[in-house]
Formats: sequence, structure tokens, C-alpha cells
Amino acid sequence: MIDLPYAMAGLLVGLLIGMTGVGGGSLMTPLLVLMFGVAPQTAVGTDLLFAAVTKTVGVGVHHGRQTIDWKIVRRLAIGSIPAVLFTLIALNVFGQLGKNTSHMVLIALGALLLITSVGLLFQRRLMTYGATHQFAHSADSFAPTVMLGAVLGLLVTITSVGAGAIGATILLLLYRRIPVARIVGSDIAHAVPLALIAGAGHWLLGSVDFALLLTLLVGSIPGVIAGSLLSSHAPERFLQLMLAAILAVSGVRLLMS
Repeated sequence: MIDLPYAMAGLLVGLLIGMTGVGGGSLMTPLLVLMFGVAPQTAVGTDLLFAAVTKTVGVGVHHGRQTIDWKIVRRLAIGSIPAVLFTLIALNVFGQLGKNTSHMVLIALGALLLITSVGLLFQRRLMTYGATHQFAHSADSFAPTVMLGAVLGLLVTITSVGAGAIGATILLLLYRRIPVARIVGSDIAHAVPLALIAGAGHWLLGSVDFALLLTLLVGSIPGVIAGSLLSSHAPERFLQLMLAAILAVSGVRLLMS
């Protein structure tokens, strides 16, 4: 049976993902924890698979428009996939700490939400900077991109946050010759396998609620489609400011919990 409040939450987050490209882990996980009382580890595991499915729709759109740079995706994956596997092993070993592990997840999630909100506030300036400055050589960005992938793999596996605004913002600085649309498309393309592998690991650890996941997807899939169609008409700056405010408030609440 479909739970309407969860489906509406999926619809809201799906709309925001479609319109802004941000909102998967940054909004869904704190919504599940703060509003619905879902355990942090279950919220993270369920949201990872939720993000993998919803962002697959975005990858299809970007691939059709040829706005994915697979070289960047490969470089990110070289760092992120081993980091995901290492983090899952660590969670399996230390996951028996129970309450302490949940508290660690809440602290990490709250801190990342605050960082993401700041990144959203300055994203336009970074885009302008990236459009007017050029990176010396593509080869210079290989090691930083692999390191970024490793950091994202760690953060996403623990909190489900990081592959959206944080990843795209840093990529804008590393690849200043590449159009913003290709940076966003590449970031989304990398987020899908990253979230899928991390989510599968959480499933094996027993921290995925599939009934909840199905209900969220019932709302999010039409939401992503509608948001993608509305994206060219939406007031982008207003949406970014609104998201930044929501993420900042959620981050503070999680840090105080």
C-alpha cells in the first residue's frame, strides 16, 4: 500500500532534482530523519537506491543531449568505487556500535548539508569564474579528480550527500574549459553507479527499507520528469537560495540532535 506522505515527499524532491539537479541526498535523507523519524542508517541506505533510480532519468536526458564527458566520469570512478567498497567494509566492521554509529551519521550529514548550502550560494560565482579562466592542461586535473572521486565515495556511502552540489562545484574549478552543462551531466552520470553500488552495500548490511523506497519512487519519478520539463522556466536563483536555506536549517537541526 502506498503511503501518501512518503509519496508526496518523493514528488517534492523529484521536482527539485529535475529543476536544479540538486536535492537527492541533500533533501531526502534529512526529510526521512527529521520529519518521518526514520533511523539515520536506514534513511541513508534507502536514499542511495532512491537517488540511483531517479538520477538515471537525468542521465538519459544528458546522454541524449551529449552533455556527458565520460573521461571525467571514469576519473571520478577510479577514486570513488574503491572508496565506497572500503567504507562499506568499515561500516560492516564497526556498524555494531549502534547508537554511536547513528550519531556519527547525523553529525557527518549535518556538516555536509551546511557545506552544500554554502556551495549553492556561491555556485553562480564559480560558474562565472570557470567561464573566464582556463585550466592549464587536462592532464593536470587527473589526480585531483581521482581524489575528489574518493572523497565523494566516502561521503556518499556514509551520508548519501556529496555527489550533487559539492561534486559539481569542485568539477567546475577543475575543468574550466568544459561547458557547465557537461560538468553537470558528468556529475549526474557518475552519481548513478556510485549511489547504486553504495546502496547495494547498504542493502547487504540490512539498512534499506524497500517498501519505503517503492513509495518514494512512486512520487519521485513523475516529479523528476515534471521538474525537467519546468527547468527552463523555473527561477533558478530563487530555487538555489531556497534550497540553500532549507539545507542550512536541516544541517543545524541534525547537528543539534
